Amino acid sequence: MTSTRRRPVQRAAGLVTAALVALAPLAAAAPVTAVEPAPAVPLTEPPPAAVLPSTTSPSYFDTPRDITGCPYRTTPPAPVDESEVPLPGQTSPTPPPVPDTPPGGDGLAGCEVVAPDGFEVPRDVTASAWLVSDLDTGQIVAAKDPHGRYRPASVIKTLLASVALDSLDVDRVVEVTDADLEGAEGSLVGIGPGGEYSVGRLLRGLLMASGNDAAVVLARQLGGIEETCAAMNAHAVALGARSTHVATVNGLDGPGMMSTAYDMSLIFRDAMARPAFAEIVATPSTGFPGYPAGPGTEPPDPAAVPEHTGPTMGADGVLINPGFVLGNDNLLLHNYPGAIGGKTGFTDDARHTFIGAAERDGRRLAVVLLDGTRVPSPPWQQAAALLDAGYAAGDSDPVGVLEAGPQDSTDHATEHLAGGLGGAGTPETAIVGGSVLERYSTWLALGAAGLVVVAGAVLTLRSRN
Repeated sequence: MTSTRRRPVQRAAGLVTAALVALAPLAAAAPVTAVEPAPAVPLTEPPPAAVLPSTTSPSYFDTPRDITGCPYRTTPPAPVDESEVPLPGQTSPTPPPVPDTPPGGDGLAGCEVVAPDGFEVPRDVTASAWLVSDLDTGQIVAAKDPHGRYRPASVIKTLLASVALDSLDVDRVVEVTDADLEGAEGSLVGIGPGGEYSVGRLLRGLLMASGNDAAVVLARQLGGIEETCAAMNAHAVALGARSTHVATVNGLDGPGMMSTAYDMSLIFRDAMARPAFAEIVATPSTGFPGYPAGPGTEPPDPAAVPEHTGPTMGADGVLINPGFVLGNDNLLLHNYPGAIGGKTGFTDDARHTFIGAAERDGRRLAVVLLDGTRVPSPPWQQAAALLDAGYAAGDSDPVGVLEAGPQDSTDHATEHLAGGLGGAGTPETAIVGGSVLERYSTWLALGAAGLVVVAGAVLTLRSRN
């Protein structure tokens, strides 16, 4: 299904979100055990019937993996669909080399839980890999399989946002064309041809609603899909994210797509150092423009009572899609005291991924979950439980530290970016170079929409990647 056919559905979801935002205080006041909404249904989503697994036949999506023996040190688990099959004439990229010593410290060498006294691992956490870290010091509080390679899904959009913020003026206005939206599928924020969006608004659509349409528009402003993938890989290498390979700009699965809980913690910590990024992921709701640009498509005030207006026909016969209130799909932000942001993610192959962060008594902790499930609790609640455990551990000795900066040799970094991408993977990863990549030359030298469910007084919206 193309993005053009999905836009009316996404627009309707955006308008209904306005009502949800107006009732956010009700959701915030509800206990953490509040009824969770039914899953959204993007193209890659399991059927709605799989929300709760059968007690006699648990589904793939709801069953924790057995990672005994650290089997995912080199590559992620086997895919469940054909999204990672290379196109004719192409080959899958070579996985990044496994470091000789574990980044972050010898305590992170295994795939079992490593935690200090006082850190009680919550029973409901089902993610195959997770890591709790201090955003300010980089100290790792606790982790499970921190260097296991899994698919990141849309949490990789944090890396795209960093590259965009370093390369583009947030006030630059982009007039979107149909060509800009080519390849946009899955979760869409509702960008349309003829619409005019600042880079800042595109980033809000990218991070708050996991908009794959925002991802491809930003990538084309950065020089193209291929160039942007290369720039994202370059930035990952510069950070010391040695096990990360970006195959798509939006987090959809592709040949060689992978990261680790350790790498994503590095990437998120780096992103949060940018005030613009931190401000966006901490925003509960914002006005978003409609399309094509003109009267009636201006971004509404998110604090105002939402008007449930649909598309209208202009005097010239052009369909006018009104501006709408965009709500942040990170439910941790709406329900966890002190939450300061994060990012959601899901694909069939990646399963559920999540990043969340909070501040308590002046201490900022972040948690990354990869290869997770929605039962017995959704990812944001699992993240909340891990954050609680991190804060309860107090000033216990860390089990490791996020090592900033490239840890690979220049040869390894260049081999990963050039040899691992050139002529391999999907069309998104076939070219290394372009104007954006030039920004990272120094580092290279160094190395369909969410469904709204009403449950009593609690209203929540869940968007999927």
